[in-house]
Amino acid sequence: MWTKENIPDQSGKIAIVTGANTGIGFETALALCEAGARVVIAGRDIEKVKQAVSEINNRGFKGIAEEGVIDLASLESVKAFAEAIKANYNKIDILINNAGVMIPPAGQTAEGYELQFGINFLGHFALTGHLYPLLKNSPSTRVVTVSSGAHRFADNINFENLKLEQSYDPYREYAISKLADLQFTIEFQRRLNSSGIDLLSAGTHPGVTETELSRHMPEADYQAALERFKTLMPAWQGALPTLFAATANEVKAGGYYGPDGEHELHGYPAPANISEAANDENQGTQLWEFAEKATGLKYPF
Repeated sequence: MWTKENIPDQSGKIAIVTGANTGIGFETALALCEAGARVVIAGRDIEKVKQAVSEINNRGFKGIAEEGVIDLASLESVKAFAEAIKANYNKIDILINNAGVMIPPAGQTAEGYELQFGINFLGHFALTGHLYPLLKNSPSTRVVTVSSGAHRFADNINFENLKLEQSYDPYREYAISKLADLQFTIEFQRRLNSSGIDLLSAGTHPGVTETELSRHMPEADYQAALERFKTLMPAWQGALPTLFAATANEVKAGGYYGPDGEHELHGYPAPANISEAANDENQGTQLWEFAEKATGLKYPF
């Protein structure tokens, strides 16, 4: 039963956690600071970021939390955040692509992409690409991208509807965004392997966890979920697969981790099931090439 007590000493390491002002992201940043890391709390609302930083630093851990402002719904904001990081750091040891949105009303990013695809995947693809030079500067760097068990509800990505050209189904679009996250995780590792780069990409999912992510869920749907899942894990437990992927020695390159309980809904970190679509190399290549064009970024492998 792996818990945060198993995290190796993180002193001297620099970590970035997106969406770290609340929920799983906050618990992830908290545990990394407790283990000695310097953690950038990256969020959209500066006041909430400041509050999270203050709460963590007031606990007197070995590590320290710092502020970072990023709006993943704007590629310009992602670039500005990355430039600020480059100006202040010469390496990054851990990047955790955690921030996300689930089943919001129909909306689009600054560049016109469906909100869930844009925030959950495209913004993180751009962030990782902008920070790639710093990620390469640290031995055994890890990039952890948070997906979801919902990725299994999508068989492919409809590239003709990523700007809501056809229709909007919030649950379908959420599943697609999380499939994209896992395809990115695996395709990133394929390209790192072929380039001989010592950098580990891993994916995670938190199971069913009580966080603000469910704030857009209709009350009837929320109650139905409670009836089905019986109980929701606290955020600290939902953060464990992410912390495991970011720090544990036994993590495999391109691996995917979630709770070890029935249907991966509850429990403690263990290897998780990856759908056939997420592992599909042709789909992974297509997504990567699409993301390069959408963001104007080519990773300098």
